[in-house]
Amino acid sequence: MSSIEPTPGAAVASAPAPGRVASWRLLASNPLTVAAAVVLAIIVLAAVLAPWIAPYGVNQIDVANALTPPSPAHWFGTDELGRDVFSRVLLAGSTSLTIAVSAVTIALVLGLVLGVVAGYAGGWADAVLMRVVDVMFAFPVLLLALAIIAIFEPGALTTTIAIGVVYTPIFARVARASTLALRSSPFVQVSRTMGTPPASILLRHVLPNIGGPIVVQTSLSLAFAILSEAALSFLGLGIQPPSPSWGGMLFTAQGFLAQAWWMSVFPGAAIFVTALAFNLLGDGLRDGLDPRQRTIIEARRGERRRNGPPRLRRDTISTEVRP
Repeated sequence: MSSIEPTPGAAVASAPAPGRVASWRLLASNPLTVAAAVVLAIIVLAAVLAPWIAPYGVNQIDVANALTPPSPAHWFGTDELGRDVFSRVLLAGSTSLTIAVSAVTIALVLGLVLGVVAGYAGGWADAVLMRVVDVMFAFPVLLLALAIIAIFEPGALTTTIAIGVVYTPIFARVARASTLALRSSPFVQVSRTMGTPPASILLRHVLPNIGGPIVVQTSLSLAFAILSEAALSFLGLGIQPPSPSWGGMLFTAQGFLAQAWWMSVFPGAAIFVTALAFNLLGDGLRDGLDPRQRTIIEARRGERRRNGPPRLRRDTISTEVRP
């Protein structure tokens, strides 16, 4: 009776990568990261289902119930026109998340192209592309976004493009630094020696190995994109009325702080919780995807497994009874 030996390739394909398993273990062991992921999942789910779960229309006016405090009928109260604040916060969250995700996607694609090409090509291409990035870095984020919006008409599309452009340099810097570290690695050098086209090297070797820093930067940039969209809408250059936005709701609420505190508290809390959750998730991803951090955690766990739980030394216990 003959036996079939398993091929090494099949064993490797069926077994998960040790670094990836360690990353997920480290992420799952961090309560702040898990809590941030759960909160973000709830926020995203509420934003997606907002048109169906919002109890009132986004611009349903009821002047007779204007400036009504929170109650069972209106969980977050009503604004100066009697519109339900809870419904507007839900629908504004859908708009803010859509703009943030779209803007970060634009910044991710443009930044990856600029950073990877500059880091891999080097020479004059690196110098020219990085000088363009340096010029963009010289402008404050909000000021550069305002300049872009001033050229075009304010609105959701313009806001998305403006935020995407101003966060492109960050992704370009991260991608360039990671590409420079990989350009001199043995497997890239071997591929270049074998005559592999540069495009194939970038797609097969460089891009898959710079995913960790890019994922972390994406999570952090989503938090800043939420804040940037809220700031632009607060200034009247983002989402235009009557469409709801968290920043626009804060702008309207500043005239009713004494009569209706709920008009500013709930949109502000939505911005705060969403940005904080993205930041905490980004910090957790940075720790989980850092090989040095994984090595430290695994070494500590291995030491605990070898030595067992800490025991109380007998010589530290005093049996002397003093009066």
